[in-house]
Amino acid sequence: MQRHFQMLADYNRWTNGRIYDACSTLSDADYRADRGAFFGSAHRTLNHLLVADRIWLRRITGTGTAPMELNVVLHEHFTDLRKAREAEDERFVQLTGSFEPEAFSRIVSYTPVTVPTPVSEPLGVMLAHVFNHQTHHRGQIHAILTSLGQPSIVLDMIAFLRNEGKQWMS
Repeated sequence: MQRHFQMLADYNRWTNGRIYDACSTLSDADYRADRGAFFGSAHRTLNHLLVADRIWLRRITGTGTAPMELNVVLHEHFTDLRKAREAEDERFVQLTGSFEPEAFSRIVSYTPVTVPTPVSEPLGVMLAHVFNHQTHHRGQIHAILTSLGQPSIVLDMIAFLRNEGKQWMS
């Protein structure tokens, strides 16, 4: 299971890089315009993903800062947001590589931001959600980009695995 989550963390880093590369070509107005995504704009959606990852990493590790609202804008400037994203992606890569095999069944207890009722879940389930959550919102950003006439970005996991992620194929 550890290898699977290490692959997901590596894929997550790669895909986020591609999304940020594509967003870097937008005008500031297009980048910040409300395009009907769950958090409105590409800017706010990228910030939400960083917020959510910090919340999950705090729950999992007990370290780091974690906002108490899901729509917080942590970084107004794209370059600052990208640096922070890259740091969080590296945290996930390092974290998934540091677990012992039994860690994925470890129960983690926390109180969700949206529904303040304590819950407990296995770490493996939490990590599966984290990576799926990233995919969900990256899809929204992809839709924003294509609606603005940007070329479609290849984000398929198999494309990653056949190229940059070949080490995960064996």
